[in-house]
Amino acid sequence: MTLGGLAIAIGLVVDDSIVDVENVFRRLRLNATAIDRKPPLRVIYSASAEIRNSIVFATLIIVLVFVPLLSLEGMEGRVFLPLGLAFIFSMMASLLVSLTVTPALCGLMLRKSGTKGDHGDSKLVSLLKRANGPMVRWSLNNPWLVIGSTVLMTVFAVALLPLLGREFLPKFNEGSLALSAILPPGTSLNESNRIGTIIEKTVLTVPEVTHVGRRTGRAEFDEHAEGVNVSELEIGLKPSSRGLAGATEELRAKIGEIPGVFVAFGQPISHRLDHLSSGVRAALAVKVYGADLGELRRLAADVEGTMKAIPGVVDLQIEPQVEVPQVSIEIDRVAAARFGVTPYELAENLEVALAGHVVSHVLQGQRTFELVVWFTPEARNNLDVIQSTLINTPSGQRIPLSQLATVKRDTGPNTINRENVSRRIVVQANVEGRDLNSVVTELQAKMRPLQATWPSGYYIEYGGQFQAQQSAMARILFLGMFTVVAIFLLLNVALRSWRMTLQVMVNLPMALVGGVLVLYLTSGILSVASMVGFITLFGIATRNGIMMLSHYVHLMREEGVPFSKDMIVRGTQERLSPVLMTAFAAAFGLLPLAISQGQPGKELLQPIAVVILGGLVFSTFLSQVVMPALFWVFSKREWENYVPGTHIDIGGFDEMAPSDHALETTSS
Repeated sequence: MTLGGLAIAIGLVVDDSIVDVENVFRRLRLNATAIDRKPPLRVIYSASAEIRNSIVFATLIIVLVFVPLLSLEGMEGRVFLPLGLAFIFSMMASLLVSLTVTPALCGLMLRKSGTKGDHGDSKLVSLLKRANGPMVRWSLNNPWLVIGSTVLMTVFAVALLPLLGREFLPKFNEGSLALSAILPPGTSLNESNRIGTIIEKTVLTVPEVTHVGRRTGRAEFDEHAEGVNVSELEIGLKPSSRGLAGATEELRAKIGEIPGVFVAFGQPISHRLDHLSSGVRAALAVKVYGADLGELRRLAADVEGTMKAIPGVVDLQIEPQVEVPQVSIEIDRVAAARFGVTPYELAENLEVALAGHVVSHVLQGQRTFELVVWFTPEARNNLDVIQSTLINTPSGQRIPLSQLATVKRDTGPNTINRENVSRRIVVQANVEGRDLNSVVTELQAKMRPLQATWPSGYYIEYGGQFQAQQSAMARILFLGMFTVVAIFLLLNVALRSWRMTLQVMVNLPMALVGGVLVLYLTSGILSVASMVGFITLFGIATRNGIMMLSHYVHLMREEGVPFSKDMIVRGTQERLSPVLMTAFAAAFGLLPLAISQGQPGKELLQPIAVVILGGLVFSTFLSQVVMPALFWVFSKREWENYVPGTHIDIGGFDEMAPSDHALETTSS
């Protein structure tokens, strides 16, 4: 994820220097044709100072939008924290370089620029400007049509959002599978091992499988203790034309033919992320809570029947909870009191006899063994022997257990699971061919009428990735709103004009349109990763607006150009090169990630890159017509009667250039 943060930033770290070098180069060429030429170093200083504040505020906004992501909690916080830190420090370093090293390098390497007679634009830039000019003039002549079209596109993008599927994290492509094979509780180790061997041989018949390893049961003190009826298989795969989905489907079909075995497919990392988020090794965990175990099993069966009818649900299973044979010992408190035996003393004696008691340790070489005193296995499993067990009394008399308690054969649940101080049973499943959110939405709609008939005190909770997704997206949505407010406040500090601030903010819905459209046309899935991409995009998209508006203001204040359509066309064209260069630099930097869909190791970064790339390209080209129209309509009152040489307080632009810079550029 650290390398991912650097990969996302790689195309953006040059943006500040691009803007600075382009402005210096353009000013040096203009100075070369001026009557009253200035010293090259003076021109370089003035050109750098002209756009310095714009660079600073644009970069600070990009950094600002990433700061809230550092407050993400849970698994997603751990995942995206390294990415955010790498991105923030990269951008701050690039800003420092653009303010110090870049002007110094311009002084060393560009001071002779424009002195060889080549003072015009390149052929490519000239061609772009010829195409750009009529487009900008059309937008200035039809401003309300442009603004209205932008509003309609934004509404269209917002309407597309509910059509996107939703997942917690993108599906990984780990190149291997994790398979859980569960046999009925009480299955012996020998039988479980025999079935496990059959599964291994079956798995190896699939062409993509390179190797398989199995673990049957887990130790009692293991972090994930499991009975010997549970086997876990790690399956290595090699690439093939049908991919992971095809291999998984064949494995699911072949192993499904083995009777009495329930299997759940996942991937090693994904499997553990599921377990971490819900305690269940599945993407979806429907937890049924209540007091009575029998009623819980009945309600869980209803949930299972409902889920079976939902397309996309696979590996469906009710948490194994069956009645197993037990020996029940119910103490007769009246009889025990008659003989002077307390229930505690009686239970302690039975615990030693039936569960064992460590009385010492035996050292053999370098190993230590516990010395346990208890009944022989034959005696512990014989009801008659248990009933005839002699119990000591305070009077010295020894009486059989049958006179103090009722001993009988009974059944009881193999496990009792509790969560949030309540008994619960889990119905778990994975999802294939659909997004998780649509499956859960359909399940919730079908369960509402059923839940209305349930006894009081019994309820459902939807866990697994769905629960983590809901929590993470709610938090990111809040952070997104906070980010928009923070961008507005910082822009207002920079511009000290709420009209101009709102004009720059229009870049956000334009970027949203591009991001949503590209996401809909590619994966069609909105995940935590793609939402991180949207927040990042909002910061990047403001750069073009700041650069264009700042140059409009510079033309009027420093170069004495009156407010007019010609001024806006000129300002837009003079900012065309740096705007396109920064956009293409960022796009080329993100392109390798954006086209890496499904590649191992890039699953979390690809949605971020796709959203940023789509939104950036779309907003960059759209801003060439929307920003001029907005400035013409909404800044007319502020600048129409402006007289060059007077002062209008617009914040960061007060110090854009030394006073004599106007003479230099006017003479050119």
